[in-house]
Amino acid sequence: MRYVAAYLLAVLGGNEAPTSKDIKKILDSVGIEADDDRLNKVISELKGKNVEDVITAGNAKLASVPTGGPVAAATTGAAASVAAVEEKKEEKKEESEESDDDMGFGLFD
Repeated sequence: MRYVAAYLLAVLGGNEAPTSKDIKKILDSVGIEADDDRLNKVISELKGKNVEDVITAGNAKLASVPTGGPVAAATTGAAASVAAVEEKKEEKKEESEESDDDMGFGLFD
């Protein structure tokens, strides 16, 4: 993903056909070492293609991916016990936060 992001940054910066040197420069600027095999794979896959067309095609493919639409919530014994455990955890958190407030000093005192 980092190689694709660096490639897109280079294109956004006005370089229509970024080279591996261009992408390495971008990655080095944020402290990332580039893997030549992966970098060359990204460059070869995007070579000669319009980035906007690639993004549009990707969006069309993502539109068909199920994203976990509405799910019927069935309350079973296991689900109820999980909810009870979560409520107990929340109650403990609230108690511990209150006890932190009573330490006798404040940040701005």
